[in-house]
Formats: sequence, structure tokens, C-alpha cells
Amino acid sequence: MLKAIQILGSSSSGFVSLSYRLNRKPQANCDLYFLSRKPIIASNLSPFRSKTHSFAFRVRKDRIFIAAQMSHNHSESNPDGASSSSSPSSSTSTLVQSTGSIRKINFCQSCGGRTKHEIPDGEEKMRAICTSCGKITYENPKMVVGCLIEHENKILLCKRKIHPSFGLWTLPAGYMEIGESAAEGAIRETWEEANAEVEVLSPFAHLDIPLIGQTYIIFLAKLKRPHFSPGPESSECQLFALNDIPFDSLSFSSMLVTLQLYIEDTKVGRPLFHYGIINKRPGTSPSEIHAYTLDHHLKS
Repeated sequence: MLKAIQILGSSSSGFVSLSYRLNRKPQANCDLYFLSRKPIIASNLSPFRSKTHSFAFRVRKDRIFIAAQMSHNHSESNPDGASSSSSPSSSTSTLVQSTGSIRKINFCQSCGGRTKHEIPDGEEKMRAICTSCGKITYENPKMVVGCLIEHENKILLCKRKIHPSFGLWTLPAGYMEIGESAAEGAIRETWEEANAEVEVLSPFAHLDIPLIGQTYIIFLAKLKRPHFSPGPESSECQLFALNDIPFDSLSFSSMLVTLQLYIEDTKVGRPLFHYGIINKRPGTSPSEIHAYTLDHHLKS
């Protein structure tokens, strides 16, 4: 019988994920695995290099897996939505919370055989391993790409006609596809959602959301022609002056962060490139866009 317990801490413990397997008659042997990570210190970072400090140990007894991730403050995290503190300047919460997004894979994606869940030799994470062909299934984050379009000191937003966040405003953005670059994907998504032809000017923001396994790449762009209209996934497209952006009706915290960073840049007179980690509180919905912290914010 397989049982799983997840303990969500609201203080300095961050969260702990615990799963264990028991036979009808408990035996003395087990597998114990503990992982703790310290958050990155922003002062140790350059825009393209980082240092992490982690340690792990494993004790073989029964079949028990424990993964713990520690945070040095009281922030929590959540899927693309947001923490109890919405201050974008916080940089002390845990860097990665990948244990929160582990999903059980029961069948091999190659041959269809049954899988077992173990930590492969030389690795630190629980994986789905096929019991027939031995293939290990690796899950990788999704890449979301989009455009922040400037036109006559206004920003183009689309109102979503699909779930999640139906009826809320967003930058034109979506999942990058195989065979295209990030910039090409952002241009395609803008055409699909806003029927707008754009020219990419520069990268603007790289935002990671570890809890849901997503990375956002947002580009600054301009309209090639001053024409746009709702695509199949949008009910409305509109240019907004910065003071009129509907911050209480945005679709995701990633959109909120991007637009806030852009407004901050306009105050200093030039756009910067931003990197940050959006840590969100487990259990909140994507529409709870203010429940986040933007950690390890770098700009150049």
C-alpha cells in the first residue's frame, strides 16, 4: 500500500514532502532520503551564473522517501498565481520548490510498461522508471513566451476567452513550440491572440515559477502596423495607458510582475532586462495573482 503525506509549512520550514510504502507487515529495511537546499544569495549572482548550496544524504532501511526544502523567511509559494506578501523586492525565500510539483507517472511513455518510483543511482530525485525497458521518465519545465507591446506610450493587452482566468487581461503569450525560437514563439502567440504583426526589440523579463514548472520569457516589441483584433482565444484587445492598466483584472501573477517591472523602468527612463523567481503559495488558484514573492530579482 502506498501512502503519501505532504506537510505544508507556513514559517521557516517552507514545505516538506513525505511519501512512504508499507507492506502488510512492516519490515526493518527502508530507504530514507533527505534533501535540504539553502536559498541563493543575490549578492553571489551575476545575470547568467549562480551558486547554490545543498546537501543530501540517504540511509537504506525500508522504502521511505523524504524531501525537505527550507526557507529562511516566512514567505510561501503557489502556482502561477502568487505569496502572502506581494513585495517584488523580497529575495530571501527558497530558490526551488520542485518537490511540490512531482506527479506520479504510472506507465512508461516509450513502451507502455508499468513504472516504479525510485531514485536512480547517481541522482537525487525520485523518478518514474519503467519495469519493462528500464527507461527513466524525466519531466521538464514548460516555456511560456510572449510580447510586451509598446505603442504610443500604451501597452497592448488581450482579454482571455479561455480558461484558466477567463475574462481577465493578459499580455499575448503562450507555450513555445518545438521547432521555433523563443522570439518566434512570442511573435506567433501575438498573432494568434491579437492578430497583430510585431517586431521584437529586446528581451525584457525571464521569470521562473518552479512550483508549477514554468518559465516565462517576455520580449519588448512594437507593432509593424497599428492594427490588431481579438484572436480565437481572446474576446477583446485594447491599448492601455500605464495609469489605466487593469491591475486588479490581470490573468496571472507573471503578467502582474512583468507590467510592474515595466512601469518601474519607465520611471528611470530606460527598459532593463529582468530575471526573477516567482514563488507562490501552494493551494492557491492561478487567479490569486497577488499571492507571490518575486525573489532573487536581478536587473541589468
